[in-house]
Amino acid sequence: MALRGVWQLQKLVVNFCDWGGSSKGIRAFMESHLPALKEKNPQLEVVTQLVRGQHPNLKGIYKNHNERVVCVRNLAPEDIMLQASRLRCSLGRKVVKLRTRHVTKRPSVQGTWTTELKM
Repeated sequence: MALRGVWQLQKLVVNFCDWGGSSKGIRAFMESHLPALKEKNPQLEVVTQLVRGQHPNLKGIYKNHNERVVCVRNLAPEDIMLQASRLRCSLGRKVVKLRTRHVTKRPSVQGTWTTELKM
């Protein structure tokens, strides 16, 4: 995703195995979908790494120095393209767990309304 007109995904690393069965989908992805992905995204650096004996994954490296790794074990090439586009469209920020379900800048003095309150 672009933040203020600048794409946040800087580098996409494709790790795969050349003989493993779980890497069959990513090998097909590299032949069919990866050249089109490189052509549509000239700002994106795409690197392929051969890692023998490991399950395949996609690693996104963002401009804010965060990384996201997505396992693509036994996925079809279309599903791998979906995961790659999700990495491209995300900002790379860390996921923050909210403390409460009700988030507001000005919390109520009376408290949060629930169905168990009696009138």
